[in-house]
Amino acid sequence: MTTIWHNPRCSKSRQTLALIEEHAPQVRLYLQDPPSADEILAVQAKLGLPLIQMMRPKEKAFAEAGLSKISPEPDLLAAMTAHPILIERPIVITKDKAAIGRPPEDVLKLFAQG
Repeated sequence: MTTIWHNPRCSKSRQTLALIEEHAPQVRLYLQDPPSADEILAVQAKLGLPLIQMMRPKEKAFAEAGLSKISPEPDLLAAMTAHPILIERPIVITKDKAAIGRPPEDVLKLFAQG
């Protein structure tokens, strides 16, 4: 199964969804249905990235939470859980891998054969 953490107000998220529609993704409106800390960590493992690279540091909530790009990962995770707007979008998740759709075409590698 393929899942996309989607924000319909985001043009990159809409573009990414259009690119993967043939894979019948489950659309998760993560702002209304926020992922748990365990879900975020599972996606982080599939991405192979530090949490900061899964975040939107220019969001107002980032500064309001007193975060910086060198904040400890537990602090970043707590902020992402409390304020899902801080999660970079979109993220496409398959059984074994995940990709951030920035640019949207980056998610296509999830479906490449070989």
